[in-house]
Amino acid sequence: MTHPNYAKISLGLIGVWFVFYLAASALHVFMIGRGVPPLPVALGIGTLLPLALFLIWFGLSAGFREFTMTLNPRILTFVQTWRTEGFVFLVLYTYGILPGFFAQPAGFGDITIGLTAPLVGLLLARPKFRRSFIFWQSLGVLDLVAAVSLGAAVRLIDPHGATTNAMTVLPLSLIPTFAVPLFLILHFICIQQARRWKVEEIRKSGQPLEATGSIA
Repeated sequence: MTHPNYAKISLGLIGVWFVFYLAASALHVFMIGRGVPPLPVALGIGTLLPLALFLIWFGLSAGFREFTMTLNPRILTFVQTWRTEGFVFLVLYTYGILPGFFAQPAGFGDITIGLTAPLVGLLLARPKFRRSFIFWQSLGVLDLVAAVSLGAAVRLIDPHGATTNAMTVLPLSLIPTFAVPLFLILHFICIQQARRWKVEEIRKSGQPLEATGSIA
């Protein structure tokens, strides 16, 4: 199967993924009781299922795996700029809608990653800065994993405080069910690409390898 076919299939699956979780949220599938931690949306079919399906496809299909390696790491990194929207968590915390234990680290973490994404994409997405690029991508993963973990555990840590139930209804429900796993997938692809850069440089006898792949 050629790369263009993988591009069309991937875009189609992302569209289906978005529509499915949008419809599920509209039907209140993820709504839960006040005293119950939002584990179904945070760790179940919301975040882990899309990640698991991607990793299975990535691991079993050499063609798909090679296709992901042709994606432009700069563009994949620029997409993380959307995480500046994490300021919404801070606003909702201010109004008592989300608990500070979750909203503050998740909000400030996303804002930091979102603001630095353009610089990282422009300056570090190249073999010369391979380690720094991987380090930043890993920080992005850590921020998302920490946010999901805190969101799932907040009711256990502070049973009588504000809940994260707002994350189970639209529009916030699309963050754990669509945005978080998508951003994690993009981080994963960038890290896998960067791990190859050193090998490619050796193959090219020391010639500099610029990140010039395309997204399709």
